[in-house]
Amino acid sequence: MLKRLTSQNAFLYALLVVVGFTVSCKKSANDTDANAVPQGASGTREELTKDSIYLYAQQTYFWNVGMPAYTSFNPRQYTSNNAVLNAIKALPSTGGKDKYSFIDDGSVASQLGGVGGDYGFSANFDASDLLRVKYVYPGSPADVQGLKRGYQITKVNGGGTSRASSSDIANLNTSIFGDNPSISLTVVKPGGGTQDIVINRSTYTINPVLYTNTYTVGAKKIGYIVFNSFTTNAVPALDAAFAKFTTDGVTELVVDLRYNGGGSVSTSETFTNLIAPPSQNGKVMYTTYWTKTMQDGAATILQNQKFYAKGNDGVTRLYSYADVSYKPTLAAGNQESFAKRGTLNGLTRVYFLVTSGTASASELLINNLKPIMDVKLIGKTTYGKPVGFFSIRIDKNDLYIPQFQTKNQLDQGDYFSGMTVNKDVADDLSKDFGDPEERMLAQALYYSANNNFTALAKDNNLSSTSGATRVQIDAANEKLDHEFKGMVETRALKFK
Repeated sequence: MLKRLTSQNAFLYALLVVVGFTVSCKKSANDTDANAVPQGASGTREELTKDSIYLYAQQTYFWNVGMPAYTSFNPRQYTSNNAVLNAIKALPSTGGKDKYSFIDDGSVASQLGGVGGDYGFSANFDASDLLRVKYVYPGSPADVQGLKRGYQITKVNGGGTSRASSSDIANLNTSIFGDNPSISLTVVKPGGGTQDIVINRSTYTINPVLYTNTYTVGAKKIGYIVFNSFTTNAVPALDAAFAKFTTDGVTELVVDLRYNGGGSVSTSETFTNLIAPPSQNGKVMYTTYWTKTMQDGAATILQNQKFYAKGNDGVTRLYSYADVSYKPTLAAGNQESFAKRGTLNGLTRVYFLVTSGTASASELLINNLKPIMDVKLIGKTTYGKPVGFFSIRIDKNDLYIPQFQTKNQLDQGDYFSGMTVNKDVADDLSKDFGDPEERMLAQALYYSANNNFTALAKDNNLSSTSGATRVQIDAANEKLDHEFKGMVETRALKFK
C-alpha cells in the first residue's frame, strides 16, 4: 500500500522531472510519438515545463478525451504556466466545467497537513455591507491577538474597507491574503469599542474544529460542530468532539461547513464514518472513477512521478504513480465501504450549514450520507466540485488538475452546479459561531423543534444603508475568496 499524497512531505522523494520524452528519447528530432511530440526536442526550462503541463493533462486530465495533439495545442506559445493551464481549461472537451485546476508552490500540501503560514483569519462583507472577520483559527497569530468572528474591520494597513472601492478591494487582497510579514487592523467589537491590532505572520498548527456545542431542544440533544478544513491532522479533534456528543446523548447533528473548501479524502471518509450508523458497515460508501486513460493503465507519463514507499512485501523501494491501479473496483482500492467509527449511534438527522464556499471533500461527506440518512442543507447552493486530484510535481511547482470523480452508493455525484439547499439562508457574519440566533444555526434548531423551517423573509434580507444589492455584496466576497477548494487523494491505495 502507498499514500498518494502525504500532507507535510508530499513528493519529498519525487524526482525532478519535466517530461519523459525530454529525458530518455532515442529517436531523431524529426520523429514524433503518438502525441505528435518531436522526440529529442530541446528547449529552455520554462518551455519544457509548459510542455509537461500539457502532456500530463493529455493522459490524466478528467476531460482529456478530445484534447488536441501537442503540436496543435503548442503549449510553448503561451506566455506563462498559468496561461497554458487556462488554455487547457478553456478547451471544448471540458464543457466549461473546469473551475478547479491550478498550479501551486507547495503551500497546499502544507495546509493539507495542518500547517498554516498566514495570519489565521479571513474576512467577508456582511448583509450590511460591512467588512467583518468570518473565522479565526484557534492558536493562530490572529487568535493570539484576540481577533474574533464578527469583529467589524474598518481599516487594513491604513487603507479603507469599502466594497465599492476597487482600490480598497485590491488593498484587502494584498494585505490579508498576500505575503506581507504583518498586517495592521482597526476593528470594532460587537459591543462597541475600537481597537488597533497588529498581527505578525507565523507558522501554526491548523485546528479545523472551530467550535462545538450541544443544545437542548425539547427532549432532544443537538450536537453542533464548525469544521473549516479537511486537514490530515484533524482526526484526533474530530474523535474528541464526537466522544463528547456521545456523552451528551446527541441524537441530531449540525455540521457547519459554510467556509470549508475541502481537503483530504481520507479525512472526509473518517468524518462520514463518525456520523453513519453501524447498520451501514460493509456497504458501499462511494466509488472513485479515475480518468479512463488511467483506468486502462495507459497514463504512461505517470512513470515520471516517483517516490519511495513500502511495497506489499514491506520492503521500501522506488515506485511511480504508474504502479497504482485506477480501476473503479473494491479490489483496486477505489471503492470505499462504511466502517463505523466511534460510539455515536442513533443519529436521526444531520443538518449541513453550507454556502458557495462549501466544496469538494465537504460535498463528498454530504453526498456519502444522503442515501442513508435524513440530510438537510441550510444556507446557499454549494460550490459544486465532485472531482478531485493528486498533485503532479513539475520542476518547482505542483500541478493540480481533476483526475477522478466520486459517486455515492446510488451512483450519484454529478453536482457540478452545486448542491441545492432545503432552506435558503444568507451567511450571518454579525453573530459568532454557536449563537442560537445566528440565522443558519437558528434554522436547524427551529427545524429540530418543529419539523419544518421558518418562512421569515429576514433570513436573506439586506440591512445595508449603502444601497448595495445581494448580488453586489456576493460579487465582492468572491473577490476576497482565497480558500482552497479541492478534494485531494490521500487514501492508501493498492499497487497493481
